[in-house]
Amino acid sequence: MDNKNVKQNKDRSKASFQEVLDGSILTKKDVVNGLPYIFFLTLLAIFYIGNRYNAEKIVRKSIEIQKELKELRSEAITSASKLMFISKQSEVVKLIKNNGLELKEAVEPPQKLIVHNNE
Repeated sequence: MDNKNVKQNKDRSKASFQEVLDGSILTKKDVVNGLPYIFFLTLLAIFYIGNRYNAEKIVRKSIEIQKELKELRSEAITSASKLMFISKQSEVVKLIKNNGLELKEAVEPPQKLIVHNNE
């Protein structure tokens, strides 16, 4: 009896493989009833692929923006240090002399103005 079951299983597998190749499996009732489920799974797979592509694009853009932020931060620090150096009183005096401007350094300290509101 075991030989008979094995032989039937082989015949079924040959028949099912042949049905797949010639397309007759698509006309079976079970397959036709399962088509909405297959379409749903296909749509879900397409959505998953698109979502993953979009997520990878966002990650790439985020990495690119982080690199740009590091560059801009270092540029800002460099600019701030140059500004601090240039704005020192001794450097301002050197720049005035080098550019031939006829400006003089203030000898007296600035005075505080006090305004009274008469309201």
